[in-house]
Amino acid sequence: MTSDATISDGDPTPDPTSDNGTNADNAASRDRLHVAGDWLASAARVSIQIIAVLALLWVIGIILGKVWSGVMPVALALLFATVLWPGVAWLRRRGVKDAPSAAIMTIAGILVLVGVVAGIVPSVASQATTIGQKAAEGIVKAKHWLQGPPLNIGDDQISSTLDTLQDKIKDSAGSIAHGAVNGVSTAMSTVMMVFTVLILLFFFLKDGEKFLPWLRRTSGDRAGAHLADLLARIWTTLSGFIRTQAIVSFIDAAFIGAALFIIGVPLAGALTVITFIAGFVPIVGAVVAGALAVLLALVGKGWVAAVIMLVVILLVQQLEGNVLQPWLQAKVMELHAAIVLLSVMLGGSMFGIAGAFLAVPVVATVAVIFRYANEQLSRKAGEGAPSDTPPDSADAASAEASVDA
Repeated sequence: MTSDATISDGDPTPDPTSDNGTNADNAASRDRLHVAGDWLASAARVSIQIIAVLALLWVIGIILGKVWSGVMPVALALLFATVLWPGVAWLRRRGVKDAPSAAIMTIAGILVLVGVVAGIVPSVASQATTIGQKAAEGIVKAKHWLQGPPLNIGDDQISSTLDTLQDKIKDSAGSIAHGAVNGVSTAMSTVMMVFTVLILLFFFLKDGEKFLPWLRRTSGDRAGAHLADLLARIWTTLSGFIRTQAIVSFIDAAFIGAALFIIGVPLAGALTVITFIAGFVPIVGAVVAGALAVLLALVGKGWVAAVIMLVVILLVQQLEGNVLQPWLQAKVMELHAAIVLLSVMLGGSMFGIAGAFLAVPVVATVAVIFRYANEQLSRKAGEGAPSDTPPDSADAASAEASVDA
C-alpha cells in the first residue's frame, strides 16, 4: 500500500483544465473561424451570382427596349393565337386542312374587330355635337360655381386664366404641329404593326403545333422534354388568362353598360365596348373606363347621374376584385393583386398601352418558369415535388397533346 501511495503521490492525475483544456479551446476557436470563413465564402459566391443575374436581366431589358417594335407584334400574335386556337382545333377535327382553318379563324378575328370599330364610330359621330354642347354647358356651370361662394372668384381672374391658357396654346403651335407629324408617323407604324401581327397570327395558327416536336428534335430528349413541358404550361397559363379576363371584362361591361343605358348616359354603347376592352388591362383599365363613364354622365346628365354611375362602378369593382378575380384568375396565374398592379404600372410606364396590356401575361409567364425551376430544384434536393421524376418521352408527348388540344 505504501508503494501504491508513493506512486500516486509522485505521478499525480493530470488537470483537465490545464494544457488539454487549452487545446480543446483552440480547436473550438479554429472551428468557429472555419465556419465563419465558410459562411463568408458562401455569401460572396451568392452575391456574385446575384450580381451576375441582375446584370443579365439589365442587358436583356436593354435589348428588349431596342427591339421592342419587333417583339411586341410577336407577343400580341401569341396572345391572339391563344384565343383563336380552340376554333382552329375544332375546324381541324371536322376535317378542315391546316391553312384553311387558320385563315378562317384569322378572318373571323378581323371581322370581329372591324365590327367593334364599326359599332363605336357611328355612335360617337352621331352624339359628338350633343356631348360638345353639354360640355360647354358644364363649363358655364363651373364658371358660375367658381364665381359664387365660397370661392367668389371674379370675372377678371377667370378671363385672365383663360387668356393665359390661350397664349400657351398659341406658343405651343409649333409643338402641336410637330406632334401632328409624329402622329401621322405613329399611325403608319401602327398600321404596319397590325399587318405584321395578322401575318404572324396566321402562321402561329397554321404551324404552331409543329413547334414542340421541332424543339424536341433540336434540343435532344433531355432538354427537349423539359422545354416541351415548360412551354405547354406557359401556353395553358396564357390561354387561361385570356379566357378568364374575357369573362371578367364581359361581366363588368354587362353591369356597367346596363347602368349607362338605364341612366341614359351619352355614348352608352361605345362606353360599354370600351369597358369590355379596357378590362383586359387588369385593375388600371377598369379604373380608366369607369372614370370616363362618370365624366360623360356628369357632362350629359348632371351630378346626380354621375354619383349613381360612380356607385355602380364601385360595386362592380368590388364584385370583380373580391369575387371574380380571386376565384377565376387565382387558379390560372396564381399572382397576388399587388404584383398585378405593379406589373401593369411598370409595363405602362415603360412601353405605353401595349406594355400595360402585356405586363400581366409576361409576369405570369415568368411565374410559371420560376415555379417549374422550383419544382426541379426540390426534386434534385430530394424534398419532394409535385413530379418526382424528370419528364421523359411520355411526359413530352402528353405536353404536346395538351397543346394540340
